[in-house]
Amino acid sequence: MHALVYTGTQKIDYRKEKDPTPKPGESIIKVQASGICGSDMHAYHGNDERRIPPLILGHEISGISLDGKFKNKSVVVNPLISCENCDYCQNESEHLCPERTMVGMSTPIKRNGGLAELVSVPEKNIYEIPKNLSIKEAALAEPAAVALHAFLLAEKNLKKPLSECKILIQGAGAIGLLCGLFLNKEKNSKNIIMSDPNKKRLDECEKYLKASFVAPDDKSIKENHFDLILESVGLEITRHQAINSIAPGGTIVHIGLTQPSGTFNFKKLTIQEVTLVGTYCYTNNDFKNSLAILKDKKLGDLGWIEYRDLKKGSDAFQEIHNGNCIAPKIILIP
Repeated sequence: MHALVYTGTQKIDYRKEKDPTPKPGESIIKVQASGICGSDMHAYHGNDERRIPPLILGHEISGISLDGKFKNKSVVVNPLISCENCDYCQNESEHLCPERTMVGMSTPIKRNGGLAELVSVPEKNIYEIPKNLSIKEAALAEPAAVALHAFLLAEKNLKKPLSECKILIQGAGAIGLLCGLFLNKEKNSKNIIMSDPNKKRLDECEKYLKASFVAPDDKSIKENHFDLILESVGLEITRHQAINSIAPGGTIVHIGLTQPSGTFNFKKLTIQEVTLVGTYCYTNNDFKNSLAILKDKKLGDLGWIEYRDLKKGSDAFQEIHNGNCIAPKIILIP
């Protein structure tokens, strides 16, 4: 098979690799679509110790199952693999499983991902694609589940209805846009500002999201102003802006993973009773619900997805790295 292989910092090679070997309890998927995630970019930048080159990245996967329970069916992969036995797994919080691993990751065991023509995944992580959902759009189920989980955490921790909140979304990538679409479509939230330094990407998001679109240094991002901030970037500078801009009693949902540490104004967090919630992934129920939401077209037109050939994937990584990519989400097609 051919695959995109992460071989070193800012190095992605399209080359021939061995076909995955069938394993008990797993199925081989002929990949039809696989998205580039922000965490794939962290690996590309050499900032993810869980993804060690050489490795086939990619965990937003849809395709055709070649064997097993779903043989010859169109399927989508939930890439989070949990132990199923711990307290978290037994209480529908499998996303917090201490032994959790993932497709397209090197630890605790190496498991190649879906930026390839074929991928092997546990059968328990495979879902049949609903009839009204295209196989290419189904690859969006995983990032949609991430955004859905973040959206639900926000609602749980806020002191007022989402429709009444002043909201800032930092980052105009797929997660930021999906969070905004959930707010628009599910909660009728309209008082939203989305910030990003990439004006072209903001212009693309503006076609689909009801919000104001600004650069990160815009004067509309005021101190002590927002009831909810969705931080989908994860830089020290964006965290500084989030804690500065959040209103007393407000909630910051931190989703970004770009910089793992740095300074932060914990004094304001404490004195003004700000809630800071971290979130990385989603539950199995979130994944199932995201599939249903996509099937029912509840997020509207998905024209903001750009589909490209897998063999040109290294160019896509470079374009995202350079910060001039227009599409909030690039999905690669083998």
